[in-house]
Amino acid sequence: MSMQNSLVDRPIVKNDGLPGRWAPVWVIAYVALWPLPGIAEAVLVLGALFTVVRLLLLRLRGGIGALLSVPAWALTSVLFFAYWLPQLLSALDAADPGRAWSKVAGGLRYLPFMWLVAIAVATPQRRGTTFAGLAVVVALWTLDALAQGLGGTSPLFWSLDQLKWLISGHGLCSPQEMAQVDRLAGIFGPCNLKLGQVLASISPFLLFFVGYRWGRLGWFLAAAVVGVVLVLAGSRASLITYALVLLLSGWRLIGAKGLALTLLAGVLGTAALAGLSPQVRERVARTTLALSGDSSGVNAALSGRSQIWGAALCMVREHPVNGVGARGFREAYPDCDPAPQQAPSWGEGPALHAHQIVLEILAETGVLGLLLWLAGAAMALRAWAFAAPAARDRARPAAVALLVTVFPFNTHLAFYSAFWGGLTILLAALYAGALLAEEPDN
Repeated sequence: MSMQNSLVDRPIVKNDGLPGRWAPVWVIAYVALWPLPGIAEAVLVLGALFTVVRLLLLRLRGGIGALLSVPAWALTSVLFFAYWLPQLLSALDAADPGRAWSKVAGGLRYLPFMWLVAIAVATPQRRGTTFAGLAVVVALWTLDALAQGLGGTSPLFWSLDQLKWLISGHGLCSPQEMAQVDRLAGIFGPCNLKLGQVLASISPFLLFFVGYRWGRLGWFLAAAVVGVVLVLAGSRASLITYALVLLLSGWRLIGAKGLALTLLAGVLGTAALAGLSPQVRERVARTTLALSGDSSGVNAALSGRSQIWGAALCMVREHPVNGVGARGFREAYPDCDPAPQQAPSWGEGPALHAHQIVLEILAETGVLGLLLWLAGAAMALRAWAFAAPAARDRARPAAVALLVTVFPFNTHLAFYSAFWGGLTILLAALYAGALLAEEPDN
């Protein structure tokens, strides 16, 4: 079985019950609603409750083994505990005990939701529906953002904003936020600037799908359009993520020379966009400050990240065993701010998180947390190492998306936040469910 066949294979499978039939719809709806975080979170919680109730009923009726293979149940659960147990241990003496224990309790919702996500990709039919649906979501968001870049308005965000006005008498974003936006925000809007990071992380679903359907030319066109949107979205971390996506999704399709030409075209395209867009030109200029060799220049180039990372290292020194508590970074930041007299690049208030996965885990959950995360990563890699080639092929889109999302040599959103934590959990479950699906591996 080839890499591409895993995206569209749909042999006839037996009826596996209501959780199986609804799982792909639930996953696609959750992702599609990310621009509305409150509603997306409600979908996640309802999906988790739905899964618990249905699994209990199926268990009483004679078993749930048809939904997932035993290894898939096991790996999905292991990855959940690698994420959740650090929260539990860090809450014991957290800087903000109330917030930490609420995160621990709320984190339990992820386990049944991960089972639901794994069920959504456990058969060829469901996996084809789920991966194709995610590809469509990425394509729609990309075209919508491109329309904003050309016309100044995101059609999807405008529609959501008008609906919000009709329902509540005010828009999704304040007038000040609408006026101050300096980058492409797409469907997420100017008060939720996550388009670049999200699009880069889930772009493998589009690129693998398009690569199978339309070959090299389709892959090149999709890669170019997504790349333009990411440059205009203004997130430099997302460009690093996307470069990894291009490497891992295009290696077997277009080869080393094709990838080199793609990356060269990306550099030239970015230079061209910098000449056309003042916002892109300003970010390129800010990035070049890192070459000055001056610490203040480096900090400015990194948008204050070096100051935040210095505070994170202080937290690691002060709380090495189990950290300051999940999402306790903001409470601990004032005591660890390495430059308290210096106005931060991000504006008023403390930094909210470490902006880097290893520092976030160490600062908020300590060495114990890092060891648990590494144990989860080791189990995920072990499953990949022992999987058959066909299993790797069918899991490749999710595997690439998960890998680039947790790539440690980059900056990140907060992995213990509801939004980015939910995205990461989703990708981990898609990976485990697709890799360990109970199918003949030729």
